[in-house]
Amino acid sequence: MGRIDPEGLNLKDKVVHINRVAKVVKGGRRFSFSALVVVGDGNGYVGAGKGKANEVPEAIRKAIEHAKRKLMKVPIKNGSITHQITGKYGASRVIIKPAYEGTGLIAGGAVRALMDVAGIHNVVAKSLGTHNPYNTIRATLDGFSKLKDSESIAKRTNKTEEE
Repeated sequence: MGRIDPEGLNLKDKVVHINRVAKVVKGGRRFSFSALVVVGDGNGYVGAGKGKANEVPEAIRKAIEHAKRKLMKVPIKNGSITHQITGKYGASRVIIKPAYEGTGLIAGGAVRALMDVAGIHNVVAKSLGTHNPYNTIRATLDGFSKLKDSESIAKRTNKTEEE
């Protein structure tokens, strides 16, 4: 799959996690910051990025630029995902289940931020294993990459979408 151009999309960003990192040098400690940011257009396009810098705003800016380069399309049907999926990355597992209209966004932490910017409004998600936000985001994106749209499922099972 090719790279998605972020120019035509109205992307909004959300900071998931900011970490202060200390490097011990001869004169004392040097502090820098790492930021984890998710971006999305609220209509199925989503990406995540990490940035590091000596100041927080610069780290966030770098993370947003990185996330825009890593955009992907998520199939959304009626404000939810098309089918249940499990995403895995490292020790992190994320189970994502579609839900009926009116259920709302039942997800915690980093997964909730990613679902919000993607435009998914009715879903139940559970994070298993580690709750490290970096690995949880990567596991959720792994799950999103495994999702199939309803047209390809209907074609594979020789059924129409309405059935």
